[in-house]
Amino acid sequence: MSEQIKHECGIALVRLLKPLEYYQKKYGTWMYGLQKLYLLMEKQHNRGQDGAGIACIKFDLEPGNKYLYRQRSIEPTAINDIFAKIYKSIGKVDRDYPKLRDDIPFVRKNVPFAAELLLGHLRYGTFGGNTIDYVHPVMRQNNWKSRNLVLAGNFNLTNVDEMFEILIDLGQHPKDYSDTVTMLENMGHFLDTEVQRKFTQFKADDYSNREISALIEEHLDVQTILRESSKRWDGGYAIAGMIGNGDSFVMRDPWGIRPAFYYHNEEIAIVASERPVIQTVMKVEKDEVHELKPGYALIMKKKGLVDEVEVREPRERKACSFERIYFSRGSDADIYKERKMLGELLTDSILEAVDHDFDNTVFSYIPNTAETAFYGMIKGVENRQMNLKTEKIISLGKNITANAIKEIMASRPRVEKIAIKDIKLRTFITQDKGRNDLVGHVYDITYDTIVKGKDNLVIIDDSIVRGTTLRESIIRILDRLGPKRIIIVSSSPQIRYPDCYGIDMAKLGDFIAFKAVIGLLNDHNMEHMLGEVYQKCKDSLGLPREEIINHVKELYAPFTYEQVSDKIASMLKAPDIKSEVKIVYQTVENLHKAIPNHLGDWYFTGDYPTPGGNKVVNTSFVNYIEGKNKRAY
Repeated sequence: MSEQIKHECGIALVRLLKPLEYYQKKYGTWMYGLQKLYLLMEKQHNRGQDGAGIACIKFDLEPGNKYLYRQRSIEPTAINDIFAKIYKSIGKVDRDYPKLRDDIPFVRKNVPFAAELLLGHLRYGTFGGNTIDYVHPVMRQNNWKSRNLVLAGNFNLTNVDEMFEILIDLGQHPKDYSDTVTMLENMGHFLDTEVQRKFTQFKADDYSNREISALIEEHLDVQTILRESSKRWDGGYAIAGMIGNGDSFVMRDPWGIRPAFYYHNEEIAIVASERPVIQTVMKVEKDEVHELKPGYALIMKKKGLVDEVEVREPRERKACSFERIYFSRGSDADIYKERKMLGELLTDSILEAVDHDFDNTVFSYIPNTAETAFYGMIKGVENRQMNLKTEKIISLGKNITANAIKEIMASRPRVEKIAIKDIKLRTFITQDKGRNDLVGHVYDITYDTIVKGKDNLVIIDDSIVRGTTLRESIIRILDRLGPKRIIIVSSSPQIRYPDCYGIDMAKLGDFIAFKAVIGLLNDHNMEHMLGEVYQKCKDSLGLPREEIINHVKELYAPFTYEQVSDKIASMLKAPDIKSEVKIVYQTVENLHKAIPNHLGDWYFTGDYPTPGGNKVVNTSFVNYIEGKNKRAY
C-alpha cells in the first residue's frame, strides 16, 4: 500500500498444558512457552507498531507470592524492548543463583514470566493517545485470584458511549473513556457477579471462606461471563483474556469481522490473529490450525480442558475483506491465491484502459504489498495474449512458417520494476511546502524503462485511500519517465465509507472517493444534496441504533462507478503532469469472486454488519459538514 493505514492489532496467547518440568526435560528449557510467544508476536509485527505488551499468570503458587506479571513498551522496537527486559531479569537470577537455574520450583517462584499462561499483544492505535496506558494487555486487579482479569484484543466498539453509561448506571467510575477500559470494566463487572454467585452458593453449603476460594477458582463459569458481558457490544472484536485463577479465553464477534485462529495438542494451546503464523511457529499443516468460529470462544480451563463454545449466536459472516487484500501476511495459502485472483480479475479493465495495446504497455507495481496481485494481473494479461497468439497462428492458414510462429510467440507482457521505495517520510518536516517536497522523494524510479511519448505504464497498488502519496509522489515520479498514459490500478474497490471495527479509516473527508463525489455534485449543480443528506444524518442520530440507515449512500447514487473513478483521476493529476492519467478500480462483484469467504465490504459499499456502523457513517458526515476533524465513534 502506498499510504500507511493503521489497523488491526495482533493477539498471541500461549497456554502450556503440562508442568514446566515437562518442557525442561523434553526441550531442554522451561522457557518453551515464552519462546513460542516471542515468535508469535515477531511473526505478527505487521499488525502493530505503536506498542506491544505481554502478561502472564503463574499456576499453584502459595499466597504471598506474585503470580501475575506484565511488561509493556511503546519503543520503536517494542517487541525486542519487552523481551530484552524479561531476559535481563532471567539472566540476573541465573547469575545470582546459578545452581538453581534448572530448579523448576525455584524458577516458578522467583523468575518473572516463568509461567504456564502467557498473553501477548501488538498495538496499532485507532483510539486514544500513543501512551503506555493504552497498550494492552490491560488489567483489573483484586486480592481474590478469581477476580483478576487481564485483556488484550483486536477490536473497536461503535457504542462506547452506551457502554460507558451502563457502567456509570452500575455505580462505577471508569478511569477513561475508551472501548478498551469500557470492555475491561464491563467484563469485570460480570466476573465479579459470577464470583459472588458462586460464593453465595458454596457458603450455603457451609464451606469455609478458604475452601470457597478454591471452589470458585475450579468452577468459574467463563462461558456465562462472556455471554453476559457481550450482550450489548456493537463492533468487531477478537478478545483474549486471562483470569487470575488460571482460566483463559479468546472470543470472536458474531459476524467474524476480526480474525482469530488456534491450534492445540496435548502439550500446548496457542491462539493468534493469523493462521500462517501458527503454522510457522508450531511447524504444523494448514488443516491443523482452526479458525475460531464467529460468536464462539475458545475457553481453556486451568485444569487443561480446551473447548470451543458458543457465546453469541453467529450472524451472517462478514469477515473483513481488507485483511485479505492488505493487512494479513501474504504467506497464508488462501490469501496468496486470493490476492493473485484480485489482480487477474482486473485484466479486462486494464486492457481496455490501454486500448489493448500489448506491445506498447509496461506493467509494474507499487512495492511491496501489491506484488502478489501484480502476479495475478500478469497471468491474466498472458492468458489474453495467448488467445490472441492462437488466433494469429490460425489466421496464417497455408502461409504458416516457423519464423512467422516465432514472431507471434515472441510477444509477451513487458514487465519492469519501475517504482522503488527509497525513504521513509520523517515527521520533523512540519511545513507543508517542505513536507510535500519530501513526500515526492519517498519513491524513486528505474530510468529508461519507458519509450517516452509512446508507452503506456500500468502500475498496480492494493488500494487507494487518500490519494496523497499518489498525487504528491508516485504520479510525479512516473511522469518523469515520459509515458503516454499512466494507469493506476487498485486491486480493491473504491473506499467510500469509514471503518469502525478496527481500521484507522474513520473520517469521510480523508477519502479521495468521497472528495470525488463532492466534486461531481458541484460539477452537476447538485450541491443541494449535501444539505439534504446532512439534515437526514443529523435527524437520524436521535434514533435507536437499530433504526438508523446509511444516508451517505444517497450522495453516490447519482453517479456511475466509472464517473467516480474518472473524477479521482482528474483530482490526482496535478497541473504540471504531462502524461494522461487513468484510474482503474476493482469492482465489488469481482472482490467477492476473489474472496468469497470474507464478505465484509462496508468501506466499499456502506453495508455495515452491525447497527452501530450506520450511526458511525452518518455521524462522520455530520462531522464533515460541521468542520469537526474527529472520528465518529
